[in-house]
Amino acid sequence: MFIIESIILFVVSIVILTNMYIIIKSHKQILKNEDIKLENIDCLLVLGAGIINNERPTLMLKDRLDKSIELYKKGLSKKIIMSGDHSKKNHDEVGIMKKYAIERGIPSEDIFMDHAGFCTYDSIYRAKEIFGANRIIIVTQKYHLYRSIYIANKLGIESFGIKSDARIYTKMPYHFVRECLARCKNFFKCALKAKPKFLGERISLNQSGDITND
Repeated sequence: MFIIESIILFVVSIVILTNMYIIIKSHKQILKNEDIKLENIDCLLVLGAGIINNERPTLMLKDRLDKSIELYKKGLSKKIIMSGDHSKKNHDEVGIMKKYAIERGIPSEDIFMDHAGFCTYDSIYRAKEIFGANRIIIVTQKYHLYRSIYIANKLGIESFGIKSDARIYTKMPYHFVRECLARCKNFFKCALKAKPKFLGERISLNQSGDITND
């Protein structure tokens, strides 16, 4: 029993320490003043958060999209990368994300779709390696920004985070626990510089985003 308790205590300690380390290393890059003027931002990176019936974004994703639209219209960047899961025909997360933004006045050519953003690590890795983004603003909820910024830092991307929290979300205890474990997983992925399952040909952000349409 003592051995089992010691193992559990060790694992819990690793999780807590890893989470604290990631938060400490990234929190200063979360912008408190959204009106701050940042120059030479390659793109706004919007991370997927699920869709409903392959028709509309979840509330969490809707808030990320609304915030990115607001930031685009403020002129923080001229390009947006919508990164999410399009692994199946009947699950086109990025297509729905782009459609949502277009309907709210964002030009289609300024919106790029990353169809293989299956997780946060892949989305950020591909932002650099596929789209050539080196200086980005990440748009997501605050609890998710710490990990996102940490990954970007470790992959050599200069990043800033702007939180998209617009409400109290359901299932937050679940999201919190999942995020704590994901931070640990991504800590080791960053250390190993793991490659995503899918990469592909490079796409310049100087092109029209419509090149990523399917």
